[in-house]
Amino acid sequence: MTRASLDKQPSEVAAMFDAVAAKYDLTNDVLALGQNRRWRRAVADAVGARPGQRVLDLAAGTGTSSLPFADAGAYTVPCDFSQGMLSEGRRRVPWMPFTAGDATRLPFADDVFDAVTISFGLRNVQDVDTALREMLRVTRPGGRLVICEFSHPTWAPLRTVYSEYLMRALPPVARKVSSSPEAYVYLAESIRAWPDQPGLARELQHAGWTSVAWRNLSGGIVTLHRGTKPAPADRPAADDAA
Repeated sequence: MTRASLDKQPSEVAAMFDAVAAKYDLTNDVLALGQNRRWRRAVADAVGARPGQRVLDLAAGTGTSSLPFADAGAYTVPCDFSQGMLSEGRRRVPWMPFTAGDATRLPFADDVFDAVTISFGLRNVQDVDTALREMLRVTRPGGRLVICEFSHPTWAPLRTVYSEYLMRALPPVARKVSSSPEAYVYLAESIRAWPDQPGLARELQHAGWTSVAWRNLSGGIVTLHRGTKPAPADRPAADDAA
């Protein structure tokens, strides 16, 4: 199985990422025209990792996204549910504590991390609401969430060009550089089906995150979403949160 469907069965998604692990970072560099490095810097700035803090990097893949937090002095846990990605990450960066985990059932205690982040992975989770609540659970009160995800360009002409690129240009390019080009057909379809910026912000608020905000990158092709875990006294009662 190298192609997941849009119902995002975990076994299919994990197998798809197992298949692309070896060339995943190279393929992303090519398909994103190098912009993914700029996006990673924006994530690192938003997370603001500091020495002594604990950072959970979900959908970390081979660990490329985790390195800036570790370089800043934070204890960083790269977590992914693709064994192929984890194996490739351990081979490249053997000193990092790569951990197998599903975003909807995180293998961590409550209130552990100062920051939780996920880049280009929330879109692949079958139950986004459950995942957002799990991220809230493992974050300490006052801690922060940073999501970097493909989104919807805010300028209509760019939206048209981008949509054409996703469905027409991306698959042929992927066939030349990826070990599993079919996976990138799913990538294009999943981006088109993903909620827009206000829609994802509402999902964060519904899951219990406060101070929710977003910032568009590359004209809205990618968006950084942020939220804060409220202190216990600030959390809404169960009836209010429903």
